[in-house]
Amino acid sequence: MSSWEGKTRGGVLGYKIFVWSLKHLGISFAYFLLYFVVFYFLFASGKAFHALYTYFNKMQKYGPLKSIISIYRNYYLFGQILIDKIAMLSDFQANLTFNFEGEEFLRKMDNGGLLISAHLGNWEIAGQLLNRLEKKINIIVFDAEHQQIKRYLSDVMTNRNVHFIVIRDDYSHLLEVKQALSNKEIVAMHGDRFMEGNKTVNLPFLGKLAAFPLGPVNMAAKFNVPVSYVFAIKETKSHYHFYATPLLHIPYSRNLQQRDLLLGNAIKIFVGKLEEIITKYPLQWFNYYDFWKLPEVGLMKKEGLN
Repeated sequence: MSSWEGKTRGGVLGYKIFVWSLKHLGISFAYFLLYFVVFYFLFASGKAFHALYTYFNKMQKYGPLKSIISIYRNYYLFGQILIDKIAMLSDFQANLTFNFEGEEFLRKMDNGGLLISAHLGNWEIAGQLLNRLEKKINIIVFDAEHQQIKRYLSDVMTNRNVHFIVIRDDYSHLLEVKQALSNKEIVAMHGDRFMEGNKTVNLPFLGKLAAFPLGPVNMAAKFNVPVSYVFAIKETKSHYHFYATPLLHIPYSRNLQQRDLLLGNAIKIFVGKLEEIITKYPLQWFNYYDFWKLPEVGLMKKEGLN
């Protein structure tokens, strides 16, 4: 793929500091600590800084000064969102509020379904909604992400309606996905990143071609479950806006060419909604690598889509 390797920057110590702050000093103090952390990362994250500068300067058409200020604001929002996520999953008192747009679509997932989101905003916070729906959520994560962080967060999490399914090279995770869907549960994953060797489709995104994985929508088609594209955006210090699209049923074709066409069209809908949300909330884009660098060998061209 471009340059993302399935790893999230950060260490267990940083998470422990913020969890301790949340538990003993509250969320406001944890936010205060962020000012110092963000200032450090502004100078220490060379590749991420360059990728974000390109995004703000080239894609959002910001000037140099506005681009640099936006990078700082992006880092700070990302830190707030991580703190909010820990607070929510660990049942700390964060006093977060929500409004839900499209909740009625998820209530129709009586027999399970797939939620596809992106590294935009804080979609994991949607667990609050799934609690209201009395649905268990299974979040698919990459094995390359820091295992120590996952284990630590599992220890502090009290929201046991959230379960992690780790992607493995032997594809055994598909058995867990199948079991979860057989239990009429919700499976959630991101649809904006891919690992090397994944099948992708190249589509216009913010004015330039970008590669998106076909795997998430192929999973929905293969297991014959509806899919909804979901996003949870931080609108104020303590308020989130949740978006969910109408359910999409993707037919599974045994004809490879026809299947790629059906999956590609489903991804077009996802990309269109993602572009709509990111245009409205440009500071909450959290892909810290060259997102628009295409794979060396394109597996599917945009001209092949209807």
